[in-house]
Formats: sequence, structure tokens, C-alpha cells
Amino acid sequence: MSDDAQELRWTHQDPDYLPPEIDTSKPSIARVYDAFLGGKDNFAVDRAVAIEGMKHFPDGGEGARQNRAMLFRGVKFLAEQGIDQFLDIGSGLPTMDNTHSVAQRINPDAKVVYVDNDPIVLAHARAILKTNENTRVITADMRNPESIFGHPDVKGFLDFSRPVGLLMVAVVHHLGDEEDPEGLVNTYKARLAPGSYLQLTHFCSCAPEVRDLEGVLLAMLGTGRARDLPEIVGFFDGLELVEPGVVHLPEWKPDQEVTYPLTLGGICIAGGMGRKS
Repeated sequence: MSDDAQELRWTHQDPDYLPPEIDTSKPSIARVYDAFLGGKDNFAVDRAVAIEGMKHFPDGGEGARQNRAMLFRGVKFLAEQGIDQFLDIGSGLPTMDNTHSVAQRINPDAKVVYVDNDPIVLAHARAILKTNENTRVITADMRNPESIFGHPDVKGFLDFSRPVGLLMVAVVHHLGDEEDPEGLVNTYKARLAPGSYLQLTHFCSCAPEVRDLEGVLLAMLGTGRARDLPEIVGFFDGLELVEPGVVHLPEWKPDQEVTYPLTLGGICIAGGMGRKS
């Protein structure tokens, strides 16, 4: 076991936890995001990406925190609308106030499936969620929707004939144009029953610093695209946008007063929510 993996094992809350066999010489999206959030579940190679990113995008990780806050507000909104099942694509490493904890505070019977392509997410989440019968986690690639919809921990657990809250938070921007992100999102939307919702957030190319961050992520992580606001709005085609539409994250149903002008961390990601009629 590498020193990094040994360190990760010691910092984990579950003494029976063993990290999966992973390549600690290569950064992962989930662990880099954890590093931006100031978490401990990352390796030196992941922290290097975050440190370099912050040199070009000096927001102190605020953008990542705004993204998490948007997720919380969105899940709370959905649960209050009566949504009782959630599919969280690209969920990342479990941190405080995840989808299941927010939803199940409102409805203890709410069902949640977390999906990520990093095996370390599976190990961490299963250790934390082993006593939660209404929450499951699978390893799958969002670029292969059938591997998700047909997975035994999804099929028969979530009922896709009923409304679902589909969460694609800070994940679609990891798809290159050649991977047809719009077509992929449309594939997921087509599987949703009427009354379902899509919550999506995405890097927004609204400031030169965002393009600088994009360059760092592409060079060191191999993924991470910023797109223009109209492109982000396009992911919601065919859905009825929930007010206030697709906006910078601090502006989406804020739970505190929004201060203008928005900071760099406040404008770097845009997102919204749409309902399928």
C-alpha cells in the first residue's frame, strides 16, 4: 500500500475501511474536487492540480463551495416538491450534507443512488452508508447511461415510471465536445418520467480566469471544459425552467442576501433546474 493510500486509510472514520487498488500517480476528478473543497480524501497528485488551479483562479475554493451549496438548495427544493427518489450522477466523494442527508431530513423514506466512475468513491460511500437502506452507491461512467439504468442497484430500486430528481452537478463540464454532451444529457432526460427534474451546474466561460482554470484542468487532469451561458441553457431544452432560470450559482434561490458584484468564485459556475412536463 502506498504512503498516500495508508494516509487515506488512517484518516477514514471506519476502522475496517480499506482503500481500493487505485493509481495514486494520476489525479482523479473526485479527489481534485475534494482538494478544492479543502477535504482530506485526496493524494499529493490531486492537491497539485488544485494548487496550480488556484494560482490561475485565486478564489480560495469558493466556486467549489458555491457548487455544493447549490446542490443542497436544489435537493431541498426537490424534496419539498415531493420528489422522493434521486439519481446523483458524478457525485464525488462524500462530504458533509450530501444528497441523501438533505433529502432524508425532509423525507426519511427518500431513496438516493450515487454514481461515480472513481472506485474510491464507492469504498468511502459504502463505509459511511452501510446502515442506510435507502441509499446506494455504484461505480459507473456517465457516458454509458445503460450501465447506470441497468445496474442491479438502480434497476428495481428507483422507479423510473415515477418522478426522479436527476442531479448532474459539476459533471457535464468534464465531457469534451467530441463526446456530444448535449446528446448525452438528452438521453438521460428521455428516461425520466413526467414530473421529474434535472439539476445541472457547469463551468461558465464568463471571465478570463475561468479559461485559465480550464487550461490547467485540461493539461493536468485531461478534462474540464468551460462553456458559454447559452450552451449551458441548452442542456435544459425540452424542460420547463424553474425560476430564476440558469444563473450564476449564488443567484439560484439564495438562502442569504446576494452581494454584488459577484466574486470570481460566484461567477465561475452557472446552473439551474428544469422540470419535465
